[in-house]
Amino acid sequence: LKPLGEKARAAAHKLALAGSKRDDALRLIAQMLLSQQHTLLQANQLDMDAGADLNQALRDRLLLTEKRIADIAQAVEEIRALPDPVGELLWEDTRPNGLRLRRVAVPLGVIAAIFEARPNVTLDAAAMCLKSGNAVILRGGKEAIHTNTALTQLVRDALHQAGLPEDCVQLVTDTTRQSALELMRLDGYVDLLIPRGGKALIQSA
Repeated sequence: LKPLGEKARAAAHKLALAGSKRDDALRLIAQMLLSQQHTLLQANQLDMDAGADLNQALRDRLLLTEKRIADIAQAVEEIRALPDPVGELLWEDTRPNGLRLRRVAVPLGVIAAIFEARPNVTLDAAAMCLKSGNAVILRGGKEAIHTNTALTQLVRDALHQAGLPEDCVQLVTDTTRQSALELMRLDGYVDLLIPRGGKALIQSA
């Protein structure tokens, strides 16, 4: 996964300085979720067919519908409408000698998110990272690979249209346990790891 880390690191530097282009990308993502819902539903059906033997609770988490896609698009719009956290003044002080000190918010850099069969998390993670100026490497569960691939491609297309590097958002398509472990150990490229899953995954992180 080192090539993904290298591309994410390069993209993160540009994203941190992107300003309003980040909001432009989020607006496009929300619009494209609605305009491309047929493609997304087709991809999701492939996962639903492959997961015919999954328990009902997992299948329900995996399922996309027009209503759920609309809800995801609304969530992206709500993230877009938040104040820009990059450059926010967190603290300032003036020392007795007149020296002024300021602490401002800056992006972390590259975030890695590991999660299971919830397609909405793909967009939640991507949107929140873009809003905060961070590149993200996503690694979802094997049950949602077709859906996650379609959603990630949509996001990358929106980034391209907004004039931002597509590699701000990348997906690990290898869904073996080894890929999750490798991503968790991508030192030098990943600044923050978010493992969202079972106890074994959290402990291995």
